[in-house]
Amino acid sequence: MDLSPFETDNSVSCRLTSEVPDVCRTEDCCLGIDEAGRGPVLGPMVYGICFCPVSKKQELKESKVADSKTLTEAERENLFQKLDEAKSYVGWALQILSPNTISTSMLQRTKYNLNALSHDTAIGLVQYALDSGVQLKEVFVDTVGPAEKYEEKLSKLFPGIDVTVRPKADSLFPIVSAASICAKVARDRIVKGWAFTEDLGEVDTDYGSGYPNDPKTKAWLLKYLDPVFGYPQFVRFSWSTAQTLMDSKGVTVHWEDDDEDGEKSAQRQNNKSMLAYFSASAGGNDQKQTHQTHRFFTERRLKSLDTL
Repeated sequence: MDLSPFETDNSVSCRLTSEVPDVCRTEDCCLGIDEAGRGPVLGPMVYGICFCPVSKKQELKESKVADSKTLTEAERENLFQKLDEAKSYVGWALQILSPNTISTSMLQRTKYNLNALSHDTAIGLVQYALDSGVQLKEVFVDTVGPAEKYEEKLSKLFPGIDVTVRPKADSLFPIVSAASICAKVARDRIVKGWAFTEDLGEVDTDYGSGYPNDPKTKAWLLKYLDPVFGYPQFVRFSWSTAQTLMDSKGVTVHWEDDDEDGEKSAQRQNNKSMLAYFSASAGGNDQKQTHQTHRFFTERRLKSLDTL
């Protein structure tokens, strides 16, 4: 599994795919969908599909694929290797949703929650398989939200395909288990090898499970919280745990609005207006800078001006 397309820029989402076996273009196929990393506040969420001919279902079952959450990391890696070796009849595809993509989607003006993002990602992967010539006959999905509504939605979008949506589908259908393993292996590797673009020095990678209720994860979030610019892009800043820490530990900044002059309001609240961060210093441009400019400004070549 080559993760370099995502590692080149881990701030955006990325799709990784295997070769499509020739047999999948000529025989009726089944396809499973599952995700890894829905709940953590750290790292990406990875959606995976796995597909094979219906005639190969028994062979897939005999490979002992199982729900990735019930397996150790070593067992998942071993099973993924088996799936990769079965490339003559097994194919897979992954959609890696970066933490940045997840959070910006959830916080955009038009409401776009995690369930909607998950549905659209799964739909996109099924469409990818069809566009690649996979002869889909059956699709099995681990549900997100009410199973009946999700099944009805997918059936309308993909007429002629027998769609089955179930809770815990990764423990019921081997093809979903295979998708679960592909997604989990990819996420584990990405988290373990995450390249921080921020200048954080030697990063402590002991961040626990990554789940919001893990004390180690909370301690890591607090340690790497910048009081002005927030978190590294490894963090899903839309999660309530991250937002709560930011609200309590971050610098209060007043954003101007139409109801009150920003400078006056800021003075009343004993805060600086946002404009104060961009205005020239009282001594003009000749005054020596007493602090190091944050990378946010240097990367965008932003400078303070006193005239236009």
